[in-house]
Amino acid sequence: MLFKKKLLYLHGMVLVESFYTRKDVVKIAKELLGKVLVTEFDGVRTAGIITETEAYAGATDKASHAYGNRRTARTETMFQQGGVAYVYLCYGIHHLFNVVSNVKDMPHAILIRAIEPVEGIAHMLERRGKQKPEASLTAGPGAMSMALGIHTRHSGYSLQGPELFIEDRGIKVKPADIIAATRVGVAYAADDALRPYRFLLKGNKYVSKGKGL
Repeated sequence: MLFKKKLLYLHGMVLVESFYTRKDVVKIAKELLGKVLVTEFDGVRTAGIITETEAYAGATDKASHAYGNRRTARTETMFQQGGVAYVYLCYGIHHLFNVVSNVKDMPHAILIRAIEPVEGIAHMLERRGKQKPEASLTAGPGAMSMALGIHTRHSGYSLQGPELFIEDRGIKVKPADIIAATRVGVAYAADDALRPYRFLLKGNKYVSKGKGL
């Protein structure tokens, strides 16, 4: 693990709404690295350090579900005030968890692509049908959501808890520890596909194998 073990089990401060309502989605995506994503569904608590994020700049970003202010039953959650979850189904299989940011009607979002598991690992293994906590347990957005028990029914949930929230546990991430890359699976977005809006923690094995452009 990249971080000192003594930090991992200390409960931190839940990120306040004002963290999410800022205008710079790229800055927020970077600052989410090192924060701890926590779920507590049906009395089962699981958590992991965020190791990979991917920013989407809303109406002006061809890769965003909300490009051109497209409002559908699915994307309407993206137009809420920042600080809620946007979870959608990909390929009819994977439940992908995003953090909605910016103010109401400015549909920015950050896809959380991977975490380093720190709490409830036995429950994560059971959900994923695995025997040991190898990197594939939570590396990749579909695997991560499954391990944490996140489903499309959680779309629109507040990130203030009690079931789904993100904590600051004092883990420091230096700019030199962040790798910027292009996003995954958005070739249809033309020039916007080349935006370096995916961020990974350098040296952490719990990051996805997705290749950008």
